Amino acid sequence: MSQQQQPHAPTNRRTPSRAHRLRIAAAVGALVVLPLVTACGGGDDKKPAGSGKAATPSGAAAPAAGVVAPAKVEVIAGLAGCKAKIRTEADELREGVCHTKKGDFLITTFPEEKLKDTWLESAGVYGGKYLVGMRWVVSAKPGMYESLRAKLGGTVQELQGIGPSAGPS
Repeated sequence: MSQQQQPHAPTNRRTPSRAHRLRIAAAVGALVVLPLVTACGGGDDKKPAGSGKAATPSGAAAPAAGVVAPAKVEVIAGLAGCKAKIRTEADELREGVCHTKKGDFLITTFPEEKLKDTWLESAGVYGGKYLVGMRWVVSAKPGMYESLRAKLGGTVQELQGIGPSAGPS
């Protein structure tokens, strides 16, 4: 006795391409970072903005940071001493906000390193500093990065941004 499969009913839903989803994730990431960069930008940095190069030695990592792979918002938040409130849940990234006495910060994790690189490239338009690890990025006020780096590892990267520079050339 043979069984016949019923044909699937056609649907009107279109599945977005991977490139389309990646562009959407990059745009969402850039829009999420914009308020943080605007609120945290400028300031009293003693060094001029770099061109995306690490401001700290790339080999510097906190001992506790070894438990962060694979990158999870909740694990990173726990290492930083807070509980993250998830605000973006997508295939390309997850974002959570942490509230601490020293200030708020945003944790963004990615399922693949290349998605993190694309996100950073998009965020580079706005400039600013970020704490960057393997498949994760933390956005915070400038004074918070060193204490977060001591807990999480990673490197502090300063992105140039576009537009006129803040100081003399």
